Amino acid sequence: MVDKQSSSSEAGLVAEFERALGAIRARVSAWMPDHGGKSSPMAVAYSGGLDSAVLLHLAHAYAAVRGIRLHAFHVHHGLSPNADDWMQRCEQQCAQLDVPFEARRITLDGARRHGVEQAARNARYAALGALCASHAVPLLITGHHQDDQAETVLLQLFRGSGVAGLSGMDAANRAPALLGNEHLVMGRPMLGITRSQLEQYAAMHGIDHVEDESNADPRYARNALRHRVMPVIGQHFQGYQERIARSASHAQAAQRILDEVAAQDLERCSEGEAIRLSALKAFSDDRCNNLLRYWLASHGLRMPAAAWLDEMRIQLFSAKEDARIRITHADGEIRRHRDRIHLTRRFDDRDLEMPAVDFRWGGEESLRFERYGGTLHFEEKSNGIDPAWLRGQSLQLRFRLAGDRLKLGANRPTRSLKQHYQALGIPHWERERLPVVTAGGRMLYAGGIGMHWHDEAPGSENGMALRWVPDQA
Repeated sequence: MVDKQSSSSEAGLVAEFERALGAIRARVSAWMPDHGGKSSPMAVAYSGGLDSAVLLHLAHAYAAVRGIRLHAFHVHHGLSPNADDWMQRCEQQCAQLDVPFEARRITLDGARRHGVEQAARNARYAALGALCASHAVPLLITGHHQDDQAETVLLQLFRGSGVAGLSGMDAANRAPALLGNEHLVMGRPMLGITRSQLEQYAAMHGIDHVEDESNADPRYARNALRHRVMPVIGQHFQGYQERIARSASHAQAAQRILDEVAAQDLERCSEGEAIRLSALKAFSDDRCNNLLRYWLASHGLRMPAAAWLDEMRIQLFSAKEDARIRITHADGEIRRHRDRIHLTRRFDDRDLEMPAVDFRWGGEESLRFERYGGTLHFEEKSNGIDPAWLRGQSLQLRFRLAGDRLKLGANRPTRSLKQHYQALGIPHWERERLPVVTAGGRMLYAGGIGMHWHDEAPGSENGMALRWVPDQA
């Protein structure tokens, strides 16, 4: 009777795994038609622990039947004195299964800023993403299971997260900011399987695995929840993992609806990459915040706290029309120009104090100015500046000064650069980083505006014009 029950339990686990992995691979094909074909390779994030050891065993059987090339990638953090032994055992297990194995050693950056746990996670996923990229693998599967899902939802609940946080982990998602790989999907085919089921399966098949001593350290929030809180919950609410996972799926459905509404609202409010403030003001605060979250997420920015989002909305709405709004986010800056809200990279204002650069033009098509963050192009133009004259000039590239003025043509008035920028609608944060080029101390070109006309610069039918192209954010 016990054997029949064990056999039935194993069959159910395998069936759930194959169903989930099949659905994940279908999503890979839908998201990346050029990378996610039926026989496209996949990789297991293989730490050597129970979860990933069972995952490797199940994935190996799945891949063998379907002719899929399977890889196992291991990340060596160096945090444990046993790390070398774990890596060796992982390699041995893969050799027995004839699964290609590759490991990558990493060092932790940002441990002081983010904590060891978060720094290790960031470095681990970046390494896994790089390994997948080097082998052209479009799908990375991890050993997250139903207990992990319950832990994630509870942790997010204790942190006061919203619907997105309470959604827990999705069965499949793309996270280029975390993985550093735009052509990679991360799948979790064991979210419907409990830890106890994995333990039974490992015992039945004699699957060797390692025990990470750090998993018992209660100083880490997830460990404290796993070893001290969840056992008590389990005593009073048996099977709570499945019910929490069900709640997470409800939250995921709600979040999808919120995203659909936000996408529609963004389409109504957007103008290019910017958002029209007047259109945004027509929404309720909650709907406005939903749109802003969606907008930030679509640009790869981490989700801010609710209080930060409220403060940002208030500043954007209440400031005077000519106010220079600059709201700093960990991953960028939110700016306002007239009736538009823009998202930019983070700028270091010390860059504006850099000295001018003296140079000469030797006929190149372009010159790169690294510290100024852009490239100066020299392009042929009818009635442009005589190339021979330009070669003989002592040129200088610098940021604009208060008295700089520019004349666009013989019959055009001379105006300050500020007046030109205002007429062109160029935001102030872009203006201050658009350089000018002088020839012999006189204005020759202003980035974002054009060439300066004056008698001393002779024209030519096959002349030259300058054009500044800033680096992409």
